[in-house]
Amino acid sequence: MILPRLRRCLQLGCLLFGLAPLAQAEHALTLYGEAPRYPADFSHFSWVNPTAPKGGTLRLAGLNGFDSLNPFIAKGNAADQLGLLYDTLTFHSPDEPFTEYGLLAQRIERDPHNRFVRFHLRPQARFNDGQPLTAEDVKFSFDILLEKGHPMYRQYYADVSAVVIEGPHQVRFDFKHADNRELPLIIGQLQILPRHWWAERDFSRTSLEPPLGSGPYRLVKVDAGRSLRYERVKDWWAADLPVTRGQYNFDVISIDYYRDMSVALEAFKAGRFDFNLEYSAKDWATGYDSPALRDGRFIKEALPNRNPVGMQGFAFNLRRPMFQDRRVREAIALLFDFEWSNKQLFFGAYKRNQSYFENSELAARGLPDAAQLALLEPWRGQVPDEVFSTPFAAPRSDASGIIREQTRRAYQLLQEAGYRIDNDRMVDAQGQPLAFEFLLAQANLERVVLPFKRNLASLGIDLQIRRVDVSQYINRMRSRDFDMTSMVWSQSNSPGNEQREYWHSSSADNPGSRNYLGLKDPAIDALVDGLVNADSRQSLLNHARALDRVLLWGHYVVPNYYIDTWRIAHWQHIRRPERTPEYDYSLMSWWHADADAAGNEESR
Repeated sequence: MILPRLRRCLQLGCLLFGLAPLAQAEHALTLYGEAPRYPADFSHFSWVNPTAPKGGTLRLAGLNGFDSLNPFIAKGNAADQLGLLYDTLTFHSPDEPFTEYGLLAQRIERDPHNRFVRFHLRPQARFNDGQPLTAEDVKFSFDILLEKGHPMYRQYYADVSAVVIEGPHQVRFDFKHADNRELPLIIGQLQILPRHWWAERDFSRTSLEPPLGSGPYRLVKVDAGRSLRYERVKDWWAADLPVTRGQYNFDVISIDYYRDMSVALEAFKAGRFDFNLEYSAKDWATGYDSPALRDGRFIKEALPNRNPVGMQGFAFNLRRPMFQDRRVREAIALLFDFEWSNKQLFFGAYKRNQSYFENSELAARGLPDAAQLALLEPWRGQVPDEVFSTPFAAPRSDASGIIREQTRRAYQLLQEAGYRIDNDRMVDAQGQPLAFEFLLAQANLERVVLPFKRNLASLGIDLQIRRVDVSQYINRMRSRDFDMTSMVWSQSNSPGNEQREYWHSSSADNPGSRNYLGLKDPAIDALVDGLVNADSRQSLLNHARALDRVLLWGHYVVPNYYIDTWRIAHWQHIRRPERTPEYDYSLMSWWHADADAAGNEESR
């Protein structure tokens, strides 16, 4: 007699010892099996206005144009907001560190031993041409991304062994091993593509044809490199789900592109677009002054940002022989005067990056504790001694612009590395000058690099600033054709597989990865693998802090600066909910005041 569960397993094509018995179905996934904030019967997130009116236009700004509407490949410069076209299996909650709630997936089953995850799709899910979205589309999306998509997908999903269609609305992802606890959650973030639409198109090529999706918006107008117009899908299949209620309220989202941020700011003050997320401390302090601000027609506000900010810094390309000596990298880093720059250029707005997981509990502070030492001891002698003995601290100055002590220490390090001054130039033992190029695409960054260039020149180091257009910058970064550039490595509260893209040897020679540094270090590899495979929050913290120490003392970047708020300006007719989620400002939960007025008028 076949037991009901075994019969069900055989019907689904399972192996008797294998591979995918039914697990407990849930409405949400959390990293370590903890209870999600919202129960299975929740009606909406607490940070939305569930009765937000629909209507109006949200006008946004883009920078530097675009030449592709395919964001999934390593070619071209993709347009902004293309994620609005696609639904994902799950929806990430921005008021929890790492929780995924079902979107396309009505129910989710994670194997207790983490050997697989199964998604039960909502039968009502549709693409925006009316075609049903099925398990075939999920498998197609995964396969095409690995086969023809950006190389990062192959790294990101490397631990998936198979995708099995178990029925029209049921799909299972099998794993190569049980150690990667994050994998079920990041699979849930997979954007689902329509198999029938791509059957007649080449996924590997850039295109300006508006793609088909199942998401809340359609792309209805494209002016290549200049503007985009998205329109809300009025009969969107997911409009009344708990995870979407109160969101995607604008009937139209339009994006006009500008050559640089300075031009865009002037356009914002003139009322040409509605919302601006400001990155420049100088512009935030002085650039918004206008009659419209004084009259209250638009608002400036700084919202708390509780996300880890990661590392922003001037990145060394370790593939260059001159940067392979840690002493040379440390010497160069000593000559960046943050305190002077913060005072003279940034109006005192920034804090100094002291961690690759800055602004979070993941950051290494003080000396390593016993748990971190247990991870680091096997690598003693292969990582810098300071990892064990000295808390990392970026150099500090008195903001006067005079950095004699830092310059003296930098000169000492360079001498130890075999350099000397010859004819006012810093040269190595072969007489080759220490000279390199700083590659940038943003004009406003040049004012930050120029004082750094002057400090380097005081020691005979020649830094040339090379500004290129965005397309050339992208191509040069992909081909690793740079000496130094400005980089940001973003982080989340639950770092995982992306760390392999950032630091792991397996990604160093992959032109599509974010291992721009060219890092190849067995100690870093082991710590990254341990972080990805962490089986508890405490283990994750231990691995992140140990990894942070090794990265910091490797002097792979010149640490820059960060801010722990979102600097936002918006015109008064754009409204937002009273509560902002902890880890996002959630623009898609905002709405247009005219729509609000229209709704009130209709209700009277």
